[in-house]
Amino acid sequence: MMHFFLANNREELIERCRAKVAQRPLRSATSQQLQNGVPLFLDQLIQTLRTEQTSKPMDSRRISAPSGGGASISEIGQAAALHGRELMALGFSVDQVVHDYGDLCQAMTDLAYERDAPFQIDEFRTLNRCLDNAIADAVTEFSYQRDFAVADRQANEMHEQLGFFAHELRNLLQTATLAFTAAKTGDLSLYGATGTVLGRSLDGLRDLIAQSLDEVRTASDASAQSRTFPAADFIAEVKLAADLAAQVRGCVLRVSAVDPRLAVRGDRDQLYSALANLLQNAFKFTHPHSEVTLDTYAVSDRILIDVKDHCGGLPPGNAERMFLPFTQNGEDRTGLGLGLSIARRSVEANNGTLSVRDVPGTGCVFTISLPRYATAAR
Repeated sequence: MMHFFLANNREELIERCRAKVAQRPLRSATSQQLQNGVPLFLDQLIQTLRTEQTSKPMDSRRISAPSGGGASISEIGQAAALHGRELMALGFSVDQVVHDYGDLCQAMTDLAYERDAPFQIDEFRTLNRCLDNAIADAVTEFSYQRDFAVADRQANEMHEQLGFFAHELRNLLQTATLAFTAAKTGDLSLYGATGTVLGRSLDGLRDLIAQSLDEVRTASDASAQSRTFPAADFIAEVKLAADLAAQVRGCVLRVSAVDPRLAVRGDRDQLYSALANLLQNAFKFTHPHSEVTLDTYAVSDRILIDVKDHCGGLPPGNAERMFLPFTQNGEDRTGLGLGLSIARRSVEANNGTLSVRDVPGTGCVFTISLPRYATAAR
């Protein structure tokens, strides 16, 4: 009988299934994968076959369910569903879920042929019913888990996009408010430096909203508007708004002179946003009455923009984690923890890199690295 054959050769069949799994690309037969897979199914199949040889053969349906599965809950169905969930968590595909059970059928057939073990037609029918129900339940659960994972990922992406938009909107509005307050308090003309900051912020708000609307219409990211512009002019523009923010935070901003021959190529708004986020992060975490420095210089074929603060340094292992969305490391929890993530994404969209270097006991140095260009002769 088949259940005697399976019970006597259980370990051999499991080992053959392990060998088949190991032969597939990018697969390994882990104990986690097999826990609710072949070994448990094999035990349940043996129990089903034994029950069908008793005076109450229909009791086997509790173990393996009737043909077609139906609405009943069976032991094989529950174990197969858990197996499908485990394979999804391990990153396997749906065809690999099916293969796991096909491996056992193939191993049984090969071993039965080698041992010349005859099986009854009814036993084959039971085997096919158990395999069919197990595969169906495993694939169904796998599909549910995959759909849940896709839905979660899409929701997280949407929340991240909304967070980026809100963060940039707040930054521009905050700068505009600072400029307006400074102009009103000091009775300043809107044609001076403060007025320039206010105008730049309002233009940024307009462009950010327009870009967001374009993204909604096209369901894709807006392409970067690349052009070449003098690095010195760019840094001077950033400094106008940063000076106001530094005053509010009670720190000093020092900006070194920039070689007028250096030029940057990229989307000016994206790079402005990236550098503004780095400076705001520095003002937020640097110690009161300390200094934040902004240096721009060339090294070989790269232009480097350094933002150095006096936050006291980073705890071990926190450097790269700082760039993760919605991550906040300091005690000041204002904002969404998106500034550094936005900055890195903006820099990388312009063929650059953004890195951080810890200066123990002193602070951090954030460095934007961009391809080097030269300004046109004036």
